[in-house]
Amino acid sequence: MNLLDKLMAVDVDAIPHDKISYDPQPVRLFKSDVLEFFTHVTPQAVLAVWLPVVVVFLAIGVLQWPATVSPVWFGAAFVFGAALLWTFLEYVLHRFLFHYTPRNRTEWQIIFLFHGVHHYQPHVKTRLVMPPAVSVPIALLFYLLFWIVLDMLLGAPHLIAPMFAGTVSGYIAYDMIHYATHHLPVKGPLMKFLKRHHMEHHFKTPDARFGVSTSFWDQVFHTLPADPQQHQR
Repeated sequence: MNLLDKLMAVDVDAIPHDKISYDPQPVRLFKSDVLEFFTHVTPQAVLAVWLPVVVVFLAIGVLQWPATVSPVWFGAAFVFGAALLWTFLEYVLHRFLFHYTPRNRTEWQIIFLFHGVHHYQPHVKTRLVMPPAVSVPIALLFYLLFWIVLDMLLGAPHLIAPMFAGTVSGYIAYDMIHYATHHLPVKGPLMKFLKRHHMEHHFKTPDARFGVSTSFWDQVFHTLPADPQQHQR
């Protein structure tokens, strides 16, 4: 028996990897009430934790921005972080980490805690957005990478704050879009497309359509299956 066997309440051996449960009662993940509490997160919690981070880093970026550097680069760094860097990270994390093919039971237990439970119970509202216990360490890791690349390697430490603020903003947008595609009536062609795109990931092609806030990287990396309706026209 490994450590996860001692901590986890759910028996992953009893859950086929492709099974979907429509039971409104969330499966219990941990025996400990404290650990179990932190597996349930609402969108409001994401906003409460991460919006202040965006505001703080934007303020730091503005206050520390060099007078000799055009403010255009501030906006460019923010947009790059939100629109390109985050969406790329979203795709890579979803495809290669959350949908990693486990080679043994322990790896399946870990994947189930990270993301498998969401595919097993996709309609459970409190198991949809990323828990801070996961998002905070990931954010710290990428801040460290920003510091290494932008400060130590490129000598542009002034870009760290706006790019980090942009990346966190992209993450917030991702979590809100993800929640909306599952639980809110969406309006407009963009949100309707994203909802269909993500629902097809869950219920038709779990090994494709990894983008949530955009299908751009699915198109780049050829994980966007052809629409059968296009071939019927």
